[in-house]
Amino acid sequence: MAQTLFDLSDKKALVTGASRGLGQQIAVGLANAGATVICSSSRENGCAQTLELIANNGGTAYEYAANLSQTEAVNNLAAQVLKDHDTIDVLINVGGTIFRSPAVDFPYDQWQNVMKVNLDASFLLAQAVAPNMIKQGSGKIINIASMLSYSGGMTVPAYTASKHAVAGLTKALANEWAQHNIQVNAIAPGYFRTDNTQALQDDATRNSEIEKRIPAGRWGEAEDLIGSAIFLSSTASDYVNGHILAVDGGWLAR
Repeated sequence: MAQTLFDLSDKKALVTGASRGLGQQIAVGLANAGATVICSSSRENGCAQTLELIANNGGTAYEYAANLSQTEAVNNLAAQVLKDHDTIDVLINVGGTIFRSPAVDFPYDQWQNVMKVNLDASFLLAQAVAPNMIKQGSGKIINIASMLSYSGGMTVPAYTASKHAVAGLTKALANEWAQHNIQVNAIAPGYFRTDNTQALQDDATRNSEIEKRIPAGRWGEAEDLIGSAIFLSSTASDYVNGHILAVDGGWLAR
């Protein structure tokens, strides 16, 4: 029974930001659970390593490239994937970006770029896959929120605003699409070792402060998100909707 609940066989999953880090591990994890994984990154052949990892484990995966900051590219990605694969059962919006600057000096073009990648692309892809999900009477959409969906942070106003918005978008779409047996949820990673947090990891003082604050006593590794992603992609979460799942080593509880 438990294995059936988490089985993703015969499911097609689109994962953005799948070239490395969190997106790569999520893509590999879904493939290991039986899904056919459609991997997307910002550059051609960007997901080659991910596809190799999946193939080595006997899984099936495909690769597409799209710059998530460009509306036309996002729409074209959705159209091409749906043309090639007919439908998407699971969408996981992992692709994201960050820019650090004091708010008083924050460049507006960087504000726009962060919003387009983190928020607009997530909405556009969800909007694109939803009609087929509605038609088939099922679907899973998973957004990536953040600890900065709950707090303000420092020198990352655009990222913080985008991640608050991602949490709100998740709830809004869940409200509309739950009637069609579509579950829309989000994962809010805590402090994970990724490219986006490299500056914090490299700051010895800040790194020590973060580790002391996390009850688990360590940064998260990309593999720590796999279980949550599989859960929210599977029938095990069919009555979970509009939820922001913190995977943070206990950060929010401290």
